[in-house]
Amino acid sequence: MSGPILAIETSCDDSCAAVVADDGTVLSNVIASQGIHDRYGGVVPEIAARQHLHLLTPTIDTALEQAGLRLAQIERVAVTQGPGLIGALLIGVGQAKAIAAACSVPLVAVDHLQGHIAANFVEPDPFEPPFICLVASGGHTFLARVEDHASYETLGATLDDAAGEAFDKGARMLGLPFPGGPALEALAREGDETAFDFPTARNVKGFDFSFAGVKTSLLYMIADLGEDETERRRADLAASFQRAIVDALLTRLERALDASGLDRVAIGGGVAANGPLREKVEALGAVSHIPDRLLCTDNAAMIGVAARFLPDCSPDQALALDAYPSGSSR
Repeated sequence: MSGPILAIETSCDDSCAAVVADDGTVLSNVIASQGIHDRYGGVVPEIAARQHLHLLTPTIDTALEQAGLRLAQIERVAVTQGPGLIGALLIGVGQAKAIAAACSVPLVAVDHLQGHIAANFVEPDPFEPPFICLVASGGHTFLARVEDHASYETLGATLDDAAGEAFDKGARMLGLPFPGGPALEALAREGDETAFDFPTARNVKGFDFSFAGVKTSLLYMIADLGEDETERRRADLAASFQRAIVDALLTRLERALDASGLDRVAIGGGVAANGPLREKVEALGAVSHIPDRLLCTDNAAMIGVAARFLPDCSPDQALALDAYPSGSSR
């Protein structure tokens, strides 16, 4: 179906809306950060859901305004169905169902993880399948073989914590604010990444990941160093901890490339905004695609782009559409 897509994303604590043209061009991409969870050191699901109630409608209005369109000109509505925080997801799904019904347009349900892969399909520089994609975020870390625009095959996933969760918890141990990833990366620039040798789960075979060990190692190292020495060497600890996580991601990504026979690689998810990871992916020697940082973190543009390749819900499916907090609808 031709015409612009209004996309809504509320899987976590960002209220996101975007308008995507039928050819994949992003006409607007608005992210309203709640800016309230830092005081708790992490996202509080109940608060996130309540904040979406306040922020989502004005965010949609802003996305339409920036795209130069009225709601009556939208021809499809896309929404993140899951996975994510169930209360937050339900706000987005409910809003999308209401808009689709009121405007008599089709509704498209999008898996959040498919959205992170679809961030690589955005015009004017779409990356065409097949390729290997590393998706790493606060809630998910996995490797996928992408053969077409509408699906993927999972090759390996984390056995415990996600890479983004490890970054956030490591940052918290070092006394850095939430969200921890960007703060830890900034501190790491001042440190020596070879100062400490943190584990990279070398004993994990195949394409799976594990980040529980590197977190525990940092915890023990801080205890061994003591408060004063930890403070003096915070930058070295941050740099070494970051290197261990990035190396673990790169090791599995290289394995997947070698095993697949492909020489095309892409990344997605919030951790894909990490500078050292982006640099090392570019240096792999494969044909690589790295989305703009704004398209790596949670956003609605990637949901709208993914929706271009997905079927519309039938009227009965749209009416009964529900969110799912984990797993996938695939």
